[in-house]
This record gives sequence, C-alpha cells and structure tokens, in this order.
Amino acid sequence: MQTFPRIAATALSAALLLAIAACNKPGKDAADEGKPAAAADAKADPDAVPGLPTEKDRNSYMIGMALARQFEPMKDQIDVDVVVKALKASLAGEKTLLTTEQAQAIGEKFQRQVQQRELEKMLQDARDNAAEGEKFLAANAKKPGVQVTASGLQYQVLQAGNGPKPKASDVVRVNYRGTLLDGTVFDDSAQHGGPAAIPLSQVVPGWQEGIALMPVGAKYRFWIPAKLGYGEVGTPGGPIPPNATLVFDVELLGIGQEKR
Repeated sequence: MQTFPRIAATALSAALLLAIAACNKPGKDAADEGKPAAAADAKADPDAVPGLPTEKDRNSYMIGMALARQFEPMKDQIDVDVVVKALKASLAGEKTLLTTEQAQAIGEKFQRQVQQRELEKMLQDARDNAAEGEKFLAANAKKPGVQVTASGLQYQVLQAGNGPKPKASDVVRVNYRGTLLDGTVFDDSAQHGGPAAIPLSQVVPGWQEGIALMPVGAKYRFWIPAKLGYGEVGTPGGPIPPNATLVFDVELLGIGQEKR
C-alpha cells in the first residue's frame, strides 16, 4: 500500500521551503538577463547541464521535479498554471486571491477528498489483487513440480541441496530475488551487494515456512499468498501492493552469521 502525500506532509513542506529559498537566492540582476556572458559562465561552471547553466537554475529545476513527485498522485485535481500563479504572487508579496483562512479551509477539504479517493483505490486494488492471486495460485498448483503446503504456500525445487535445514530461530545466508506476479522486481539481494544474512524470526510467515523446508545448498522458488506475506496492507509507501501474491527465488547458502 502506498501512503498518500498529505498537503502538509514533511517532504512537501520541505520542498516548498526549498523552493522559496531558491527563488530568493541572489541571482543575476535583471540588467544581466540575456547577455552573451551567460554562455561563458555556463562553460566555466563544471556542474552546468544543457538548459540549466547556473546553480540557481539547477536548484529551481530540482525543486520543480520534487514538487511534481509530491503532487503526481493528485495531478488530475490540480491546475499547474494556477499553482505557479499562486506561488509567484505569494513570493512577490502580492495580494493573493485567497486569504490564509480560506486557503486553510480549502486545503483541509481537499485533503479529505484526496484521502477518500486513495482509500477507495487501495480497497479496490486489494480486491483485484486478491482475486488475481487466487486465480493464479489455483492454476499454478496444478503445474508439474509445484508442491503446496497445508498453509497454502507453494514451492518448487530448482536445485537440490544436501545440507542441514534451518530452524525458525536461525539466521540464514541467502541469495534471493522477489517479484510480483507481473514480474516487477521489488527486492533482490544482488542489488544490496550479494548474499544477505536474514534472521528467520523477522520475516513474513511464508518465508519462515519455506526456508525451513530447504537444505543448505538448495534453490527453491516460492509462491507466497498474501495471507503469508504482507496481507491486506502490503508495504506502506513501498513496492508491495495490498493482497499481493509474491514470488521468490531463494538459494540457501548457509546457516548462521558468516565468519569474518
């Protein structure tokens, strides 16, 4: 589940403060605008990028991108030109079309509307993901080599192992790759520098059960139903949606912390 950015969220507030700071930074005088010297300045600046020759330009563009990320979930409910109009008027000290009290009341109402829409979307996504997961798992269970435990965990042996099997209290060393049903990779030990040491007591039930089935040296593929994974919540603000069925390829390298 992805948390929705609040109008007064810390990240958004920080971005707005940065925007104000950047817009008020000492910059080129109006008389200097458009002078050929700008090209020479851009050449002298090692951080210059095409279209953004000065530090002020780059700071301003960065803030614009940050604001866009904050507002992206609500982009259909705002007019960017009006946002810029209000920003310019406020920074210039001009009389705004709304009083502070009016803006606060409108903001509170808008926030409630945004949160309601996000809640409705989250619930619909949860229903859709649950239905998709059930359909997939029912078909997958019939495929050759796929085994199903009493809890509903599905697994397939990709490579046999002949070492000991870990206990629920153990720390295991593994290579792993986790994806959603559509193939989206949400985690991969290779992206974190290689094998990971993971306490089994701290992972989702599907992992706890699945890894305990593996002898050291084995490589398994797991299909973890939502109830054995991150459930109806998913990972708030993270990559795993509500009621998502997860796919993990796991190679068990050893049991216990690696000796150094």
